Amino acid sequence: MTAPTTYGLSSEARNLHWLLTNLVEEVPGIQSVAVVSSDGLLLLSSDPGHTEQSRTARPAKGPRGSAADLATIVSGIGSLTVGAAKLMDFGGVRHTMVAMEEGSLFVMSISDGSLLGVHGSAECDMSVVAYHMALFVGRAGHVLTPELRSELRKSLEAESTGSSR
Repeated sequence: MTAPTTYGLSSEARNLHWLLTNLVEEVPGIQSVAVVSSDGLLLLSSDPGHTEQSRTARPAKGPRGSAADLATIVSGIGSLTVGAAKLMDFGGVRHTMVAMEEGSLFVMSISDGSLLGVHGSAECDMSVVAYHMALFVGRAGHVLTPELRSELRKSLEAESTGSSR
């Protein structure tokens, strides 16, 4: 993973970038991570090429090389599970895991309605991934304010317009 540029960001935004980088680098088997706002917008990504242009350099497995694809999947699964929980009257959704033949997808709620999504390889230890995701959510949830979400979104937009030139 190539670290995204954090120049000019607030200390809270830099801290979230650091937490995300640490999650990816410290947990074996994690292939990509996305933090998605409650309205489905990508806020933070482990994918240095998170724009549409990265689709041309498609990895062998996983979302089409774009964190936007992972964000879309995470947002959709989050919405579906929230709807299911309401229908069943079982309370809020804390996490969702989808195990596939060649990988896993983990989605965990963050306190403000945002979601943390992790795409893991087939070899990843699901309990270790879930534990580290819970640590990330615990550390990031209280700082993910509307102002910080706006700053992260603007940072992604600036990064994508800079890469499309």
